[in-house]
Amino acid sequence: MTMRFTAKTRRGMVALAVAAGLAAGAAGCGSGGDDGKRPEQQASASRTAGAGPSSQEGQSDKPLAELRGSDGLSLQITSAQRDSGGFVTVNGTLKNDGAQSVVIPSALSGNETEIIKNGRSLGGATLVDPKGKKRYYVLRDTEGRPLTTTGFSTLRAGDTLAVFMQFPAPPANQVEFQLPTFSSATLPISG
Repeated sequence: MTMRFTAKTRRGMVALAVAAGLAAGAAGCGSGGDDGKRPEQQASASRTAGAGPSSQEGQSDKPLAELRGSDGLSLQITSAQRDSGGFVTVNGTLKNDGAQSVVIPSALSGNETEIIKNGRSLGGATLVDPKGKKRYYVLRDTEGRPLTTTGFSTLRAGDTLAVFMQFPAPPANQVEFQLPTFSSATLPISG
């Protein structure tokens, strides 16, 4: 049993490394002043003070969209980048604008059993191509884990969390972004 668990863990770590490499590669593609740097993906939130610089290096200070969720949560989407491998990576910042700590709604993980069994995530996010009339779900690794920020549960008042979600790339250059419990937004895809 220990040997099997170790092998599964090793496979999981390899899959996680591949997913992180794909996400980092996707963030490095593009035009403009992007220097290819990508913030470390963190499971914990960090306190930010005032209106300082964006938590996403190389990203514009002006978000592509700001979505409002329940209990004072907001999501600022800072980039939606297409890479040459056929993926779109959406980066943003989840923030608790409320006066109290908020337990992140489990609905953000979506309702698919395979994603839910891997813990809290943004696995419920989708991109909708209105012209092609298709919905694109967050990608998963070979173990069924969503290729998105995971492992968070609570945000204290004023805290932010840098987040990412990776999708198969739709053919359209403009899509509708949807996340359970949040308003939806139209996003341009660059790259």
